[in-house]
Amino acid sequence: MTSVVDILNSLWIDSGFSALLTDWRSLVMIVVACVLLYLGIVKKFEPLLLVGIAFGTLLTNLPGAGLYHPELWDGIIDGTKDYGDVLRDGGLLDILYIGVKAGVYPSLIFLGVGAMTDFGPLLSNPKSLLLGSAAQLGVYCAFILAVVLGFTGPEAASIGIIGGADGPTAIFLTTRLAPHLLGAIAIAAYSYMALIPLIQPPIMRALTTKKERETKMEQLRPVSKTEKIVFPIVVSIFCILLLPDTAPLIGCLMLGNLFRECGVVDRLSDTAQNALMNIVTIFLSTSVGATTVASRFLTLDTLKIVALGLLAFCFSTVGGVLLGKIMYKFTGGKINPLIGSAGVSAVPMAARVSQVEGQKANPSNFLLMHAMGPNVAGVIGSAVAAGFLLALFS
Repeated sequence: MTSVVDILNSLWIDSGFSALLTDWRSLVMIVVACVLLYLGIVKKFEPLLLVGIAFGTLLTNLPGAGLYHPELWDGIIDGTKDYGDVLRDGGLLDILYIGVKAGVYPSLIFLGVGAMTDFGPLLSNPKSLLLGSAAQLGVYCAFILAVVLGFTGPEAASIGIIGGADGPTAIFLTTRLAPHLLGAIAIAAYSYMALIPLIQPPIMRALTTKKERETKMEQLRPVSKTEKIVFPIVVSIFCILLLPDTAPLIGCLMLGNLFRECGVVDRLSDTAQNALMNIVTIFLSTSVGATTVASRFLTLDTLKIVALGLLAFCFSTVGGVLLGKIMYKFTGGKINPLIGSAGVSAVPMAARVSQVEGQKANPSNFLLMHAMGPNVAGVIGSAVAAGFLLALFS
C-alpha cells in the first residue's frame, strides 16, 4: 500500500519546483522575465508589447508547463514535422506561435499601423522619403558587423533589421530567416525602441551645430483627400512589383491606410486601429516571448545581438541626421537636420525626440509635423529593407 510519504515524494518529483533545482537556466530566465515585467510595468518601456513578451518568457520557462516545444518547430524547419503535429502535440503557446511563423500577426499589426498613420506630412514634403531611407543605414551596418562576428547571412539579416526600429518587421523577417534568434531579436528591438529618447539625443547633438538645430521650417502645404487615397494604392503597386516579398507587410500597411483615408469604411478603420490591433498584440507578444527558452536564449549570441541592436539604432540615427545635414546645405538652410533622426520607424516617438531637441535649441521651433514625414517614411523603408533581405537570403 502506497504511503503518504511516497505520494508526497511523487508529487515533489513531478512538480516544477523539483525541476528548477536541476536546471539553473530556467531559474535565470524566470528572473529575466521578472526584470522585463518591471521594465514594462514600472518603467513603461513599450509596455503594450514588453509585458506580453515578458509573461510569455515566464510561461515558457516554467518546467513541466509544456506550453511551448521548440523541438516541434525544429522539425517543421527540417521538414520532419508539419503544422498538424503542432496542433496535435503542441501546447497553447505552440498554437499561438503558428500566427507568428506564418507571418499573420506582424502583417495584421501593420494593418493597424496603417489605419493609425497619417501620410500627409510625407506627401507634403516628399523629400522626407529620402530621410526615411537614409535612416535604414543601421540595418546594413549591423548586418555587416554580424557577419564579421560569425553569424550566417540569414542570421545577420535578422539582426540587422533591428536598426529599422520596427518590431513587427523584425519579427516577420526573423521567423523566416532565423527563427531560433526570434526571442533575443524581439526583446532587443522593443527595448531599444523604448530607449530612443535616451539613445538619439546625444548623437543628434554631436552631429549638428546649434545653428542647424535652431532652423525653423516652413509650414507644410495642405494635402488633398485625393492624394491621400491614391498614395496607398500607388505605393502598394510600386513596392510589391519591385520587391514581391514585401507584399504581406506593405499590402497590409497600405490597406489599413486606405481604410483610414477613403472615408467610407470608418467601422473597419476603427476595428483595425483598436480591437484587432489589441487582440493581435496579445497573441504576438505572448508567443514571441515563448521562444525565449532558456537553453536557446542564455548564449553568447544573445549578448552579441543586444550589442549589435544598439549599434544598429545608433547607425540609423547617424544616417538620417547626416542626410539631413546634406539637405540643409543644398536647400540653403531650409531643412532642420534634426528631423533626419526621425527616419527610424518608431512612430511617433522618434518624431517627438526631434521636436524636443529642436525646441531646446529654439523654443519657437515646431518640428513635430515635419519630423512625421521621415518617421512614416521609415515604416515603409524598414519593410522594403526587410523585403530586400528576404529576397537575398530566402
